Amino acid sequence: MPATFKTIGVVGRIKPDGLEDVLLQLLDLLESRGLTVILEERLAELLPERSDLLATRDQIGQRADLVIVVGGDGSLLSAARTLAKHETPVIGVNRGRLGFLTDITPDEIAQQVPAILDGHYEAENRFLLDASVRRDGRVVGRADALNDVVVNSGTSAQMIEFELYIDNSFVYRQRADGLIVSTPTGSTAYSLSGGGPIMHPRLDAVVLVPMFPHALSSRPIVVDGGSEIRVDILQRNRIHPPVTCDGQVNMTARPGDSVHITKKPHRLTLLHPVGHSFYASCRDKLRWGDALVN
Repeated sequence: MPATFKTIGVVGRIKPDGLEDVLLQLLDLLESRGLTVILEERLAELLPERSDLLATRDQIGQRADLVIVVGGDGSLLSAARTLAKHETPVIGVNRGRLGFLTDITPDEIAQQVPAILDGHYEAENRFLLDASVRRDGRVVGRADALNDVVVNSGTSAQMIEFELYIDNSFVYRQRADGLIVSTPTGSTAYSLSGGGPIMHPRLDAVVLVPMFPHALSSRPIVVDGGSEIRVDILQRNRIHPPVTCDGQVNMTARPGDSVHITKKPHRLTLLHPVGHSFYASCRDKLRWGDALVN
């Protein structure tokens, strides 16, 4: 697999402890190979001497052949929503906790990053969701999600009442704390904690998980990834339910609004070290089999 990476973008958050050392190690490695490096401007606080290499995340997506995200899965989720539209491949160096998406540890940088730069990697495409809040036929809010779109009652200890439509077909009327609409990528995140199934990343499917529904028969539903999903917030609701994308971008719906969710045309390309296994990640991150160990 030939390597075609000449300009490398580096993005991330400035909060994780020890991030400066990881960034310096990464930049030294990239520059030693004669590669052009573009650093996200928010990282200037950690590396003020690199001010000549700074750019916005959107500019990095336009100019880079590869982007390295340093941080946790949340950092990669945030970056993915910008980078996917530029079809820029992404690798993740984990400085967070779980690391389902950022699967290279700082100790592995010297071995794994050069291998990927030399063309030894496994590529994986992940689709995103487009979510819009519509009021009287007008779009009043729009956001993207790699993991999930969540319609919920917010901090209020009240249920919301909504109707669910899939491809314009009525599914049900529900009273619940909310509804999680998740991609396969998000099936190991909030959806999993809500009782949803784990889906392999290659599946072209979306899972809808009711949150604490007021019906014992209400269960998650897995539908085709190309489905058009609509959640109508009924007029009788007293609260304005928030609509959250990846737990990071928030919109507010009102009674009578509808939330429309569809697959985005652009996909995120994740690069993994050779030998990457989704099932091995599940065993490691979710501690499958721990109960069998004495």
